Amino acid sequence: MADSFHYLLMAAHVLFQKRLFELLKESGLTAGQPKILEYLEAHNGVSQKELASGCLIEPASLTSILNRMEEKKLIERRMLNGNRRTFYIFVTDTGRRRQRQIADAFRQLEAEAFDGIPGEQQTAVREVLTRVYGNLTALRSPENAEPAKEAADE
Repeated sequence: MADSFHYLLMAAHVLFQKRLFELLKESGLTAGQPKILEYLEAHNGVSQKELASGCLIEPASLTSILNRMEEKKLIERRMLNGNRRTFYIFVTDTGRRRQRQIADAFRQLEAEAFDGIPGEQQTAVREVLTRVYGNLTALRSPENAEPAKEAADE
């Protein structure tokens, strides 16, 4: 089991998360918040629905995370163009400072994770994980379920 793909992926993720929050301890960020702030760095002003999709978070879970982030003044929700049904999420100045901390923590953590691993192997790991992600993403989409299944049978 310890060398199976699923175990290694889960174990690496858990250790990565633990180390990330050690590096971000002083920031006061909690689970889900770094991912959201990182996403907002490239997509500031996105709708809650798009944010949930982009961060792979269930909308109900996102709402409670955003409530805490708003209390900490990391983000603000705004209505645009008179649309009262859709809120758009914007990063505040405090949130931008946290984004810089997150970027620094991710750089440090990646360096630690890839310590002693040659660049071409690092590239290979990224390429394989990108393909795994693509395969699993295709399985989540009902219209893509059959082609993904057929590909797996080959």
